[in-house]
Amino acid sequence: MSTKWLKTLGAGLALSVATTAVSAETLKVVTDPSFVPFEMMDQETGEMIGFDMEIIAEVAARAGFDYDLQTMDFNGIIPALQTGNVDVAIAGITITEEREQIVDFSDPYYNSGLRILVREGSDMDELSDLEGKKVGTKIGSTSYDYLMANLEDDDGVTPYPGSSDMYMALMSGAVDAVFYDAPNVGYFARTKGEGKVTTVGKLYEGQQYGIALVDGSKWVEEVNDALASIKEDGTYKMIYEKWFGPMPEDGM
Repeated sequence: MSTKWLKTLGAGLALSVATTAVSAETLKVVTDPSFVPFEMMDQETGEMIGFDMEIIAEVAARAGFDYDLQTMDFNGIIPALQTGNVDVAIAGITITEEREQIVDFSDPYYNSGLRILVREGSDMDELSDLEGKKVGTKIGSTSYDYLMANLEDDDGVTPYPGSSDMYMALMSGAVDAVFYDAPNVGYFARTKGEGKVTTVGKLYEGQQYGIALVDGSKWVEEVNDALASIKEDGTYKMIYEKWFGPMPEDGM
């Protein structure tokens, strides 16, 4: 075995190790632990589970990075990305022009909208019925912004730090309705709120969720490629139907 060949082999191995090290870079990923069924704490294991948690696991594996998962209230997520305290966020984050000015977004991975949730027997079924009423929503969410922009009498709009807080407020009678992301209110109505609350009316303000990254992140293309991959090979459909039931014919 020649010295030249050994040097070439050594250089190749070094390159391989370096490439592996880069691909195994550990990123700080943050989520909001209260946005069911996208992300929530498994009370038995103490692990975060949900639709978003399975999506980010697949994306990380295919994009080539490891990650440390952290949790925080939703209203702190965008500021954490702005300051560089975290690298990536997945928490049912709606892609908006305002947010796109300060963080990078992946391609959309979920189509959503806003929905009204009321107690069983309520006669409210559209946005105009919320005028002057006590309405629970979430701090820092697009649902709060929508209410403030579309209700003339918005004094009763009450933002809560977590979705569980506003749902408990609704069932206890502290608020008359909740206005929030459709999949989240629908999931609550089908589970803990079954027989007590119900979704009503149409879907407001069609929205798309994206994975948010630090502005200028080098991982945007890899994340988009990973998202495209899980949609193409059926993995996305499998995860979707696990958490939401049959996937619409038009995709996400």
